Amino acid sequence: QQHKGCFCVGFAGSTGDGQSDSLPSVPGTLPHFIQEPEDAYIVKSNPIKLRCRAAPALQIFFKCNGEWVHQNEHLSQEYKDLNTGLKVREVMINVSRQQVEDFHGPEDYWCLCVAWSHLGTSKSRKATVRIAYLRKNFEQDPQGKEVPIKGMIVLHCRPPEGVPVAEVEWLKNEELVSSLTDDHIDTRADHNLIINEARLSDSGNYTCLASNIVAKRRSATATVIVFVDGGWDEWSEWTVCSSQCERQRSRECNSPAPRHRGKMCEGNSEATENCTDGLCMDSSNDVALYSGLGAGIIAVAILVVAVMLYRKNQSEYGVDVIDSSALTGGFQSFNFKTTRQGNPLLLNSSMQPDLTVGRTYSTPLCFQDTTDKELFDPLPDIKVKVQSSFMVSLGVAERAEFHAKAPPETFPRGLGRDCCSTVERRKKGLLTPNGPFTPTKELLRTTGMFGHPGGRLVVPNTGVSLLVPHGAVAEDMSWEMYMVINQGEASVQTEEGCEILLGPEVTYGPPGLDLFSPVAMTIAHCAEIDAENWNIQLKRKTQDSKWEEVMSVEEESSSCYCLMDSTSCHLLLDQPGSYALVGEPLTQAAIKRLKLAVFGSMEVSSMDYSLRVYCVDDTPHAFQGVVATEKSRGGQLLEEPKMLPFRANTFSLQVSIQDVPQFLWSIKPFTTCQEFSFPQVWCSNQQPLHCAFSLERYSPATTQLSCKISVRQVKGHEQILQVYTAVAETEKESVPFFMQTDCTITSQTGPKAFKIPLSIRQRICATFDTANAKGKDWQLLAQKLHLDRNLCYFAKQRSPSAVILSLWEARHQDTGDLDSLASALEEIGKIHSKSSPKSQDEPESDFNHIQAGSLCGTGKLTSHETEDTAPEYTG
Repeated sequence: QQHKGCFCVGFAGSTGDGQSDSLPSVPGTLPHFIQEPEDAYIVKSNPIKLRCRAAPALQIFFKCNGEWVHQNEHLSQEYKDLNTGLKVREVMINVSRQQVEDFHGPEDYWCLCVAWSHLGTSKSRKATVRIAYLRKNFEQDPQGKEVPIKGMIVLHCRPPEGVPVAEVEWLKNEELVSSLTDDHIDTRADHNLIINEARLSDSGNYTCLASNIVAKRRSATATVIVFVDGGWDEWSEWTVCSSQCERQRSRECNSPAPRHRGKMCEGNSEATENCTDGLCMDSSNDVALYSGLGAGIIAVAILVVAVMLYRKNQSEYGVDVIDSSALTGGFQSFNFKTTRQGNPLLLNSSMQPDLTVGRTYSTPLCFQDTTDKELFDPLPDIKVKVQSSFMVSLGVAERAEFHAKAPPETFPRGLGRDCCSTVERRKKGLLTPNGPFTPTKELLRTTGMFGHPGGRLVVPNTGVSLLVPHGAVAEDMSWEMYMVINQGEASVQTEEGCEILLGPEVTYGPPGLDLFSPVAMTIAHCAEIDAENWNIQLKRKTQDSKWEEVMSVEEESSSCYCLMDSTSCHLLLDQPGSYALVGEPLTQAAIKRLKLAVFGSMEVSSMDYSLRVYCVDDTPHAFQGVVATEKSRGGQLLEEPKMLPFRANTFSLQVSIQDVPQFLWSIKPFTTCQEFSFPQVWCSNQQPLHCAFSLERYSPATTQLSCKISVRQVKGHEQILQVYTAVAETEKESVPFFMQTDCTITSQTGPKAFKIPLSIRQRICATFDTANAKGKDWQLLAQKLHLDRNLCYFAKQRSPSAVILSLWEARHQDTGDLDSLASALEEIGKIHSKSSPKSQDEPESDFNHIQAGSLCGTGKLTSHETEDTAPEYTG
């Protein structure tokens, strides 16, 4: 038997292999493998050895990937087994890195042994050969944290990708820790480090260490601080009563004393009380005491008479009268119109107030019992007449009528009428969902001059950008291009009115722009993408200022391309104009993300402190309006903003304040719980909603405020905002408004604006724009880059590959590497047959020198950097 005319196998008395057959064997016995080839890994460029040993065996040859290995590549020897007296044959081959890289099959590179005896053949197990590597970047680094003593510590670590899979160890202050050496620590749970009950000694710097046969990698160091909050010791005994009729006692914050940034004890360390014991009273004090009691009695009597007369005067209405001062501190704006007949003012969010009078004040809407019932459940219709000195001070001379219903139960189960009616009234100017909030209006506009090299436009901290590809503008032309974010009331409305804005309205131009290829626009959105629960569309404003549908993101279109990521939408657009992403909920399971933030500031009175809670669509642009307003009023961000999933289930959003230290702070009545109705939140269309809590400290010595803000949707999710701040101006340490580094570059042109170097881009386009016999065309490129839907759009472009790369650039503008592109090119490079020569138009070594850049920094990925960590990228 021969393969490529290179070797012969002898049977019976044959000696075709040229080796002696003088050693004894057992006729009629199949070969038995004493040693089979084992799985192996190639480290860097060092070849590996595969070994087989069998008895009895006339011949042994290796077969790799279904083909016989040439006999000249075998090293063989035979010897006699001293125990059995049988002839044992041993064969060995070398496998190089180049051989493995050149193999492009459906499975890993493999080899097995075939051994012959007089009776027949036997096959060994398959041994796989893989190129070993270990990436440099951890998939998840451990994050530092502060935990209370006896709290739980969980540090997550996901090691870099590697072959073989990396093993993980943990270092604390550069010393190895594990479950084997410390029962208190568990390092066995999926690479994570877990400490169920934290001790002070557990504070330190923790590092995740990943290693395999190639290299060792260290994660970023996570600092863990275990803190102890201070606790009071018992009070001391009261002192002897002084001549001023006072006595004191004290206590210390040392049970335990605060440690490692733990909180100081809340409350006073000293207490004073009056003590008389009959020693400090004199006649003058008696006179003062009885005079005060008499004046108090007279005042109470006058008040009772006044109330009785007032109630009698109001009896014509046949209802109870309440003081509207009990309704201060809310968030929902109501207006009072001066008319004797009175106008109904509905608390139900589906009815809107008359805004013909500009006088407004805020009232809370929170009626809640101890059970988990819906708000306003089930209250009968209530009519209440309100008149008080507070209303008179607002210029409201006459009575106003409140008409309250029970909203959530009366909401129809269908989403249409709730949202539609609210949206329609907003178009008529009858809805002011934001209460007293007046966002600072800044012109969000950016411009740049673009020519043939192309570039980017960015509106900082809004999640909105525009990529102008290389070659989109003619070589002898240049355009001053711009992007504008609509800052006014949302203008995207339809006759149905059931759609909501999922991101800002964006305009780019100029209108007469003439381009050879589409631009890529990125707009952040706030929807949890799910085709079963959402119908999401891209809309464009027509010349008569109406909005028309461009495409549905779930359908294919040859006029536009829309790619939805979890937080952003990437659009390929052929013509300038105004665009918006709108969504229509199909079921009550549809979710849009809300960003929650709490700000604080001292009021005019140095004793009062205001907490303002914002609920805004979770897009950078929407939150930027809140930041601008709070900066202008000196607000302090008290807790890192959090995300809340808000369901389309027609239920309202509650905001409540909890755990306010009752002996240090007081909160105005009826403001501990406030509410946004469902249409206010769902149809906010990028406009922030906010409510306020006003607190007063009993003593100027109180310099700390700690409490919790709970934000929850009825029958939905809940988020807790933890407030702990120094209220004294000199002690404030503000949380940054934007946790990431703010990017201030708004326009960038030429090669520095792109991650893919122009030479690489041109070679990729030249390779994939024309189909070849190996199937390497732009459709394969789109598939490997996970952009293989709506291919009809790419098919009509002059250079489909160039448009695909533009979309890739837009999608990866916030990442600092080119791994996904390099991996895709590597996979494509494996498709061609190893026996066929490389085409002249195929990208090769240039792929190994891709320069990575971003708007705020640059990075570099080269083949030298990855030589010991991954297979070389080939094309």
